[in-house]
Parts: sequence; C-alpha cells; structure tokens
Amino acid sequence: MKLSKEALNMLNEQTLTTMHQLKLLGMAKGFSERTGRSDHAGLSHAEFVGLLVDDEKAYRQNARLCRLLKSAHLRQVGSLEDVDYRPARGLVKQVILELSRGEWLSSRQNVLISGPTGIGKSFLACALGNQACRAGSTTLYLRFPRLIENLYAARADHSHLKLLSRLSKVNVLVLDDFGLTSLSEPERKDFLEIVEDRYQVGSTIITSQLPPKQWHAIIGEPTMADAILDRLLHQAHKIELKGDSMRKREHSEKK
Repeated sequence: MKLSKEALNMLNEQTLTTMHQLKLLGMAKGFSERTGRSDHAGLSHAEFVGLLVDDEKAYRQNARLCRLLKSAHLRQVGSLEDVDYRPARGLVKQVILELSRGEWLSSRQNVLISGPTGIGKSFLACALGNQACRAGSTTLYLRFPRLIENLYAARADHSHLKLLSRLSKVNVLVLDDFGLTSLSEPERKDFLEIVEDRYQVGSTIITSQLPPKQWHAIIGEPTMADAILDRLLHQAHKIELKGDSMRKREHSEKK
C-alpha cells in the first residue's frame, strides 16, 4: 500500500530521529540529502541502503581524521604532494615517493631530517605527520625544546611517568628542532627512555640543523649516546636538505 505524502514525511522524520539516536550521523545526513532525489527513484531498497552505509563510513573516516589532526598539533599544514623538489634543496624525489607508500608506518621506521634553518624541515616533518593521520595513525608534534620543558614540569607535578607513557603510545612522534643545545644528564635519560619505549613500537620523526653524525656530541655521555642513536638510526630514513632558506626566498619573491 502506497503511503500518503504526509505519512511518508512522518515516517522519514521517525527514521531520521532513530538514526540520530543510534549516532548514525553520516547515514542520517545521507538520508536527508538522498530522499526525494529524482536520480535515486529507480534504486532498489538494497542499493539505497548501500549508499547510506557508504555515507556513514565516509562520515566516520572523516571525523576520525579530523580528531587525529586536531590531537596531532602539527605546526604546519601541508602534504607530501606539496613538497618542493628544486635541485638546490638536494631532496631526492624517489625517497619521498617511497615514504608516500606508507611502509615506514607499518614497519615502524624512523625518519631523520636535517638541514640548515629555514630549508623546510618542519614542513616535511608535518607533511609526514599529516600522512600518518590520514593512514589512521595517532600522531603528536612537539618542538624538542618544548618537550624538555614539559618533562621538567611533569617532574614537578609528579606526572612524569604519565607523560613518558603517553609519548610511548602514540604511533608517530614528531620531534622538531632537536640539537639546538646540548643535553643535560636528566634530559639524556628522558630521551633514552622515550627512544627505548618507542623502539620497534612506533615511528619517530626528528628534525635538526645538524646531521645525525653530529648528534653523538649533542647527546653527550658516550654510552647513552650510543644507545639512543643505535635505536634511532636502525632502519631509519635519513633526509639531508641543502640550500638557502626557503623563508628568505619566499620573502624576496613577495617584494
């Protein structure tokens, strides 16, 4: 029996209410948009429901991505598709293409990016962090100096172990501006704990003005430096950028 227009509208409203109660927000949005569309008139019930299921899936994926990006606190917005391959930068396109496949995430490999100030290290690190979020990986961006400050503050309020635990559990940890100053004894110990906890458990991205071969001196105490670097460098992707500051170039181009 064919329902009247009023009865059909009432039924649709009840259906929407139920969808919202069940938190099927993507399906509810799709139902509102698709109901009454002329190009959907010939669809079977199964086909129409299939479209609504796709709407719900897309909604949930997008909502999860938004949550991951928000909690990542990435310093810059960018993607690997936006990377600048000017020859002077010394950036090998094949390396970025390999990283874009995402195997470094599933294999829990590290990415170490070095180069002079303003060359685009942070942008590349954040682009990789963006890629990780889109792959469904929890991600956290921190400047290394801010990490040190947070660790000192955590000792003061007795949340030190909680912070270390949080850093160990995130899938991808981005540490920007490593090596601006030499590490003190407590900083070395904390860094070793972080690297040890994350070894073969998650991926760590580190940017530095200094190449990895000079990190030993920055870390300090030889035994601890060896332990830290052994875990960071194992199966790591090393990217060394060269050339003039991108910020200076962009500034001059705007003049």
